Amino acid sequence: MTPTPDDAAAHLPLTPVAFEILLALADGDRHGYDIMLEVERRTAGGLVLHPGTLYRAIHRLVEAGLAELVEPPPDRDSDDERRTYFRMTALGRRVAAAEARRLAGQVSAARARRLLKDPKVSS
Repeated sequence: MTPTPDDAAAHLPLTPVAFEILLALADGDRHGYDIMLEVERRTAGGLVLHPGTLYRAIHRLVEAGLAELVEPPPDRDSDDERRTYFRMTALGRRVAAAEARRLAGQVSAARARRLLKDPKVSS
């Protein structure tokens, strides 16, 4: 059976950048600069998205149906009118959840092979 574009598994694995963008969008609509800041904050500076990388990745997410452009929120008093806002789609949420499960399986395998300590076990 051939997977359809609506099948979450057909979109896996996600690139680290795509997954981080979807994580940033998981809590709600954001504009590009806000996504960049959230990814940098969440990764403690481990991943810094430059504008070209960010917008190419967002464009691919939009083309795949995982994210969409949305109208800016009405309460954006001090917001720059040039900002473009994005939202994760229902398919994007399913794909992000499937990717999180896939990564959790990899972490579990690494722990089973003693590559990582189990955080529940004290040293």
